[in-house]
Amino acid sequence: MIATESTWVVYLLQCVDGSLYTGVTVDMQRRLAQHNGERSGGPRYTRGRRPVQLLWSEPAADRATAQRREAAIKRLSRDAKLALCQLDAVIPAP
Repeated sequence: MIATESTWVVYLLQCVDGSLYTGVTVDMQRRLAQHNGERSGGPRYTRGRRPVQLLWSEPAADRATAQRREAAIKRLSRDAKLALCQLDAVIPAP
């Protein structure tokens, strides 16, 4: 699948052990199925921490924007990531 603008998504998952995982994708449903082992692929990190639950996602204009946002979120503390999930409806991302 060739990604077009507006198809990229940045997302935050919570694993069964309570840990958080941040990633980017062009197909959220497929990627979530991979994280949960319903489809082949997916990162090694979530394989032993299933099931995972989608906590938050936001669209990105393109791959570069999505990856910059992912990197910024990964630098946040756990509390800040959880706050992002709670406040997202009130405070939009830059």
